Amino acid sequence: MGRYIDDILQPGEKVLYSTNAHWMFYLPAIGAWIVVLALLILSRMTTVDALVLVCLAAAAVVAVAALYWTGAAWFHRWTTETDVTNFRVVHKSGFIKRRTFEMSLDKVESVDVNQSILGRLLNYGDVTIRGVGEGIETIKTIASPLSFRNSITAR
Repeated sequence: MGRYIDDILQPGEKVLYSTNAHWMFYLPAIGAWIVVLALLILSRMTTVDALVLVCLAAAAVVAVAALYWTGAAWFHRWTTETDVTNFRVVHKSGFIKRRTFEMSLDKVESVDVNQSILGRLLNYGDVTIRGVGEGIETIKTIASPLSFRNSITAR
């Protein structure tokens, strides 16, 4: 399966900038894997058999949740694309149920970036694109939102 943008490029159109959903979608999974590791270490440090079994059972349950969150984050990042071409802005999310929007660069009125403190530290944020007669579209939690904005506004 190729990239969505490669399938819809028009003659003479080229991709100037590509970004994706930020890796912070993995944070719940990373936290859960840390808990699994802590429970496994705790099970090796204790000498009470019942406590060892409780730690191992809890580690197994948390590992299942961590595996789910890892897969969900990977799938979200795999099925989300955000690109700027020399003609338009294109955003696609979803696999079976797909949501896309495209806005001509000539119709872009403003591009706003909203970043939390953690977003500034980890370089992710939300980008809102306002178009003349096109409406308002918000792209949530993308990597490098300032670079994305600059690729739209710098012409």
